[in-house]
Amino acid sequence: MPKKKLLDDMLQNPTRFYRLPADVLRDRRFADGERLEILRAWRDQDNGGDEIDALIVELEHRLTAHDHAAE
Repeated sequence: MPKKKLLDDMLQNPTRFYRLPADVLRDRRFADGERLEILRAWRDQDNGGDEIDALIVELEHRLTAHDHAAE
């Protein structure tokens, strides 16, 4: 399955592919931006949750730190 199609499928139903939100962070097939998309989709479909929110904050921090380091 091409990566784009896989990502689209995951965005439709993340729980079909991952048991726990933390599993998204361990998936090496995706960059942090894509992982963030998956977690946001999961939060939107599952009415959030502290674990998902914490992981989203962690990824946003990573992306911000990476952007600043690139400057």
